[in-house]
Amino acid sequence: MPKKEEVAKELVLASWSDRFLAWLIDFIIIGFVVLVIATPILGIGGGPFLFLSLAFFGYWTYMESTRGRSLGKTVLKLMVVTKSGEPIDLTKSAIQSFGKAFLLPIDVILGYLLFQEHRQRLFSKFADTVVIKLHVEEPAKDVKYVKD
Repeated sequence: MPKKEEVAKELVLASWSDRFLAWLIDFIIIGFVVLVIATPILGIGGGPFLFLSLAFFGYWTYMESTRGRSLGKTVLKLMVVTKSGEPIDLTKSAIQSFGKAFLLPIDVILGYLLFQEHRQRLFSKFADTVVIKLHVEEPAKDVKYVKD
């Protein structure tokens, strides 16, 4: 009997523009809520900015470690997974969230210049994560990467 060939399942890597739109949705929604709460408490100045960055870090770390996606990613049907297609854990989520919460320009520019193969930001590379487009609810284990 002939051996069945194993075919790698495809994960579609999310485009940079889809990822930016997901980030923008998160930034507007969470930023508005946090600033409405933080500004009266902390006043005007550098305090709200640091508070906002910490809030985003906590938000993205929690949402992406428990659901694989933030509100923005949910709207655009995107998900953060390991490069093998598995859900990410709290540690990977914290690593990749740190870059976009505190060092976004550096994170994106270096990622865009150095890690185009998997469309990773710098801290996504450190965490060994990728952002995919969802076509099915659960990502596959054996994957082949394609760009949209």
